Amino acid sequence: MTSPLRQTAAAFAVLAALAAPGRCLASGGNYVFDGGTPAEQAQVRSALDASSFDWSAIPEQITITIAPSSVSQSVPGHIYLDSNLLDQPGDYSWGVVQNEYAHQVHFFLLNDDQRAQLTQALGATAWCYGDQPNLTLEQVGCERFASTLAVSYWPSPDNCIRGAKDVAPIAGAQFRNLLEQMLGSAATPTSSPTPSPTVTSYTTGTRVLASAKQAHARPASGTGMRRSYV
Repeated sequence: MTSPLRQTAAAFAVLAALAAPGRCLASGGNYVFDGGTPAEQAQVRSALDASSFDWSAIPEQITITIAPSSVSQSVPGHIYLDSNLLDQPGDYSWGVVQNEYAHQVHFFLLNDDQRAQLTQALGATAWCYGDQPNLTLEQVGCERFASTLAVSYWPSPDNCIRGAKDVAPIAGAQFRNLLEQMLGSAATPTSSPTPSPTVTSYTTGTRVLASAKQAHARPASGTGMRRSYV
C-alpha cells in the first residue's frame, strides 16, 4: 500500500512538473520551449489556448524553437516560429502558431487512408510536397489541412490564416465533423468555436504571404513545411 507521505510527494511532483518553466500540458498541448522571451512564449500559449482543438491529443511532446527567421515551419516533433512575428501586437501571430501546430496533428494522428480522404475532401491535388513535384501552396493537402484546422477551431475575424490561399472551401462545422469521424474525441472541440465579435486593427501591412517551400521530404505520410508571413 502506498503511504500517505508517498502519495503527497507524488502529488507535489506532478504539480512541480506542470509548473516547470517552458513546459506546457493539458488541452493547450504538450510542448517545451527552446528560446524566446517570456512575452513571446506567452503569445504561443495564448494562441493555442484560443483554439478549441485539443492539442494534447498529439501523443508526442513538441519542441517549439523561437528565433528570428524569415519563415515559420513545422517538422515532426518540432516547430520553428519567427520571434519577429510573435513580437507583433495582440493576436496577430496566433493563426500562424495554430497552423504550424496543426501540422503536428497530421504528422502523428492521421494514417495514409485518412490523408487520402482529406486530400479529396479539401480539394487538394496531392497530400504533400514529396508526393508530386511542382505543387503550389493551394494544391497541397497537408497545407490545406493545417490552415483549415486553424480557422475551423478558431474562426475569429482576427485569425490571419483566414485569407490564405490554402484554406479549403469547406464549412468549419463540416471540417470538424469530418475530423471527428477520423479521430474521435481527439477532434471534439474543447469549447464552442464561435467567432470573436471584434476585429483587431493592424498597421503592419499584408497579413499572410501565401508561399511555401519544401523543407524536408517524407514519403507518402507527409513533409516538413516552410511558410513565410509578413
